[in-house]
Amino acid sequence: MSALTNMIKVETKLFLRDPTTVIFGVLFPTGLLLGLGAIPALRESTPETGGLRSIDVWAPTALVFGMVMIAVQHIPTVIATYRERGILRRLSTTPAHPRNVLLAQMIVAFASVVVSATLMIFVAWAVLDIAPPERPLEFVVAFIVGYAALLGVSMISAAVVRTSSAANQIGTLLFVVLMFFGGAFLPRLIMPEVLQNVGEFVPPGLQALTAAWSTEAGEITAGGQPFWLQIAIMAGIAVIGSTIAAKLFRWE
Repeated sequence: MSALTNMIKVETKLFLRDPTTVIFGVLFPTGLLLGLGAIPALRESTPETGGLRSIDVWAPTALVFGMVMIAVQHIPTVIATYRERGILRRLSTTPAHPRNVLLAQMIVAFASVVVSATLMIFVAWAVLDIAPPERPLEFVVAFIVGYAALLGVSMISAAVVRTSSAANQIGTLLFVVLMFFGGAFLPRLIMPEVLQNVGEFVPPGLQALTAAWSTEAGEITAGGQPFWLQIAIMAGIAVIGSTIAAKLFRWE
């Protein structure tokens, strides 16, 4: 069995033993959507939403919560913890190169957001009668590229932060900033035009996810940038962020 496979198994066990991350990173999007779906007013269509229910329009936003939490809070905190405890340095003297730890961590984290998204989409359809993404291929592209953009941003923090407490604080700040400017905290329609424009350049690209999930919802919430241009922007952020993180990364 390869060193990477062993690392993935270890990282998976450690991930599942962290109830906070499992609850808020994997289960919270589904719980949040179910909680909102219990509000009668959100299950009624309105002229402002083009006949859609508010809960239909808001579904992609619930999905984003788990993506951002895992990418900008969980991963940097784990890597900073390994650096703080000297684990990365010690692994560099063994066949299990510390790069395998980073790769395993990202694989497990990505698997967790996929599970979170799959669970939320299924429960949304089965319980709240929210239709699955209308354009599944484009949705998958927006999901993967958007998550890569989040990683590009978060890995800059993970590259240099020395302690887990500092990583957690930076991650919390990044979470709030990305969610606010990305349009997850406030309905896009009531946001100032400046913030609407900024939101098109903020990972994970909520407008692209919304447009791929529902054409009608995309027309209501998406900005002026075409779908594939938003995807290109997210891909650019992912490449630039990852390049910067690679140059700054410290093993100890």
